[in-house]
Amino acid sequence: MGAPVHGLTAQSQTQTSAQKVKHNTKRHRRHLLGNTVSRYYFLFSILALCVVLGLVIIFIGKTALLLFGQISPMDFFFSFNWSPEEEMFGAAAFIVNTLSLTALTLVIAVPVSVGMAVLCAEIAPKWLKSFIRPVLDLLVGIPSIVYGYLGLTVLLPFLRRISGEGLGDGLLAAALVLALMVLPTICRISDDAIIAVPRKYRDAAYALGSTRLQVIMRVVLPAASRGIISAVILGMTRAVGETMAVVMVIGNTPQLAKSLFAPTSVLTSNIVMQISNVEFDSTWNYALHMMAFLLLLISFVLILIIRLLGRKRRDA
Repeated sequence: MGAPVHGLTAQSQTQTSAQKVKHNTKRHRRHLLGNTVSRYYFLFSILALCVVLGLVIIFIGKTALLLFGQISPMDFFFSFNWSPEEEMFGAAAFIVNTLSLTALTLVIAVPVSVGMAVLCAEIAPKWLKSFIRPVLDLLVGIPSIVYGYLGLTVLLPFLRRISGEGLGDGLLAAALVLALMVLPTICRISDDAIIAVPRKYRDAAYALGSTRLQVIMRVVLPAASRGIISAVILGMTRAVGETMAVVMVIGNTPQLAKSLFAPTSVLTSNIVMQISNVEFDSTWNYALHMMAFLLLLISFVLILIIRLLGRKRRDA
C-alpha cells in the first residue's frame, strides 16, 4: 500500500512543478511583452517630441528668416526705430529691454531665493520647513496671469504713490512681478542642491572650529554652487519667456526704457500685442517671428548651459 501512495505523491509533485514552470513561463512572457511595449512606447514618445520640436523650429525659423529678404540684419538688430507703419523694424530696443528686465529680475530674486533656500536647508526648524516648502510649491503652480492681475491692481498703485509717477508701469513693476514668479523655482532647486551637499563637509568644517555662518558661506554654498547656478538659469528662462504677467504691468510702449518707471516693451509683450494685427505674408509678421525665434534660441542656449552644468556636477 505504501508504494502506490509514494508514486501518487511523486506524480502530484511533478504536476505541481510543471504547473509552476508553465506559470513562470507565462509571467515571463507577459513581462517580456510589457517591456517591449514600454520600450516602443517611450521610443515613439521621444520621436514624437523631436518631430514636434523640429517642426516648431523649422516653422518659426523659416518664417523669421524671410525677414532678411526685406530688410538687412543690421537694421533689425541694431536699429531702435520700431515703426511698422513706416516700414521700420528695428528690434534693438526690445532686445535691450528684455535683457535689462531679466537682469533686474535676477538682481531682485536671486539673493532672496538663495537666502530662503539656506534658511530651509540649514537654519529653520522642522515645523517651519514643513510650512515654507509647501507654500513655495503652491506659488510655482499659480498661473502667470494671476501674478499679472495682482501686479496691475496692487503693485502699480503702490508704485505710483511712492514714485509720484502718473502710471507706474515699466521695468521695475515687471521685474518685481517676475521676481515673485521665479523666486519659488530658484528657491526649491537651490534648496535641493544645498541638501545634497554631504554631511561630512559640514562636520569637517565644524571640527576645524568654523561657525555656522562660515560653514554656510565657505563650505555649503560653494559645494552647491552648480545646482544653484542651474536654478538661477532655469529661473532666467522663465523670466525671458514670460508674457501675460509682463504685458499687464510693463506699459507696452515700443521704446527703449530710459528709467525704471517709463512705459516700455520687451520681445514677448511686443509679439503678443501685435501678432493679431498683421498679415501673415508681411514684413511686420516676419519681424515678429524673428523675435520669437530669438526667444527660442535664448531658451535653447540657457537649457544647454543647465545640461552642461549638470554633467559637470555628476562627473565631479
